[in-house]
Amino acid sequence: MTNDAPPRIGDLLRSAATRATPFIRDTADTALGSPTPCAEYDVRALLNHLFHVVVNFQALAAKGAVDFSHTPDRLAEADWRDRFAAETGQLVEAWSAPGAEEGTSGAMGLPARTVGFMVLLDLTVHLWDLARATGRSFEPDPAVVAELVGEVERMAPMAREMSVFAEAVDLPDPGRATAFERLLATTGRDPRAVREA
Repeated sequence: MTNDAPPRIGDLLRSAATRATPFIRDTADTALGSPTPCAEYDVRALLNHLFHVVVNFQALAAKGAVDFSHTPDRLAEADWRDRFAAETGQLVEAWSAPGAEEGTSGAMGLPARTVGFMVLLDLTVHLWDLARATGRSFEPDPAVVAELVGEVERMAPMAREMSVFAEAVDLPDPGRATAFERLLATTGRDPRAVREA
C-alpha cells in the first residue's frame, strides 16, 4: 500500500530553507547595492522583502493578520543574517504545526495550502534573483520545484492580475527546459538571463 498524500508545506519549507539560509548568509555586504532581476529591488531591498515575507507568513500559518504596507529595513541590524536564519526556522515550525494547512488564510481568504505555497515560491525564486544579482548559481531542491510547478501555473493568472508575476517568458525549446526553468518562465523571469559584468 502506497501513501499518495502530497508533501506537507512544512517539510517543503524545511528543504527550501536548508538551501536558502546559507546562501543568504554568504551574501556579501558589498553586494547589497547591486541590481536584481526584480526591477524594483536592489539586493538589500530584495532581502528585506524576503525577510518581511518570512516573518509575516508565520502569522498567516496561524491564521493571523499581517501588514505588508511597509517593509522595515531589517538589514540595518548587524546580526541580520542570524536573525533571518532564526525567523526562517520559525516559519518552518509555523507551517509544520497541526492545522496550518487547513481552512483559509490571509485577507483574500485563500486556501491555507495555497498561501503556504506562496512563501515557498518566494524562498525559491527570490534565491534565483539573488544568485543572478551576485554572480552565483542556485539550485533549489527538485522535490520543491516539482510541487511548485503545477501550483504556480494555477495561481499565475491571479498573480499577473495583481502584478505579482510579469507575463510568462517564452522559452525557445520548452521541451528541453528543466522544471525550474519552466517555473521561472511562468513567473515572468528569463532563466537564460545572466548577470551583466
